[in-house]
Amino acid sequence: MSVKSAERVLKVFDLLAQHPEGLTIKEISSILSFPQSSTSGLIETLYTNSYLIADHFRKYKLGPKLIQLGGAAKDSLDLYTQGLPFLKELMDEVQETVFMAILDQSELAYIAKINSNRSIRTTAEPGKSKPLYCTGLGKAFLTFLPENRTSEILRKLRLEPITDKTITKKETLLKQLESFAEQGYSIDDEENEEGLYCLAAPVYGVDQTIQAAISVAGPKERMLKHKDRIVKKLLETAREISGSIGYR
Repeated sequence: MSVKSAERVLKVFDLLAQHPEGLTIKEISSILSFPQSSTSGLIETLYTNSYLIADHFRKYKLGPKLIQLGGAAKDSLDLYTQGLPFLKELMDEVQETVFMAILDQSELAYIAKINSNRSIRTTAEPGKSKPLYCTGLGKAFLTFLPENRTSEILRKLRLEPITDKTITKKETLLKQLESFAEQGYSIDDEENEEGLYCLAAPVYGVDQTIQAAISVAGPKERMLKHKDRIVKKLLETAREISGSIGYR
């Protein structure tokens, strides 16, 4: 296959991704300004190899082979490796401890921690898990996950007090999540560890859903003093990591 043919294949995939209802060979040829004869051969080859499917109107759509390839590509995107350079830059900018975590069923699982020269003591470490309802990172997931998934998680959660400031009423937590959704980031105000204040933001993937969350944590007084600057850099970093794993 020539380079030109490969480019045409990619253009067909991009086009059909924008038309989930499917397109005929004539429509594909017309929209992409390809000769209809060569378009027909190209589409038939992709159809025969399960990269495309066709309905009874001979409208072609993206096929099951692409789902398989997409899943493999998604798995190969290592969030830790992708995010690490951005997390280090974030730590350098704000000079506070930086974390990244993923969702592990209904718990938070830490996958990265970048200490600053003035890091505070915290029990959060890569490989460890924590509850969602009382951590900045966890509340980022509860805020930015699809609503049905958040509801499913909250139904099973027991909001046990961990510090004097832990929210233990679901109604209160839900109101807080609404405000977090409006501002674009979540907050843990000494709810998991006394003296620790945390700001967290979502990282989105190619499927437009939250894949991870990142945070900056430090002593409350110091964090509040520089909150606006930290939030700005935190959100910027979250966008950069999201872009690096395919979010548009």
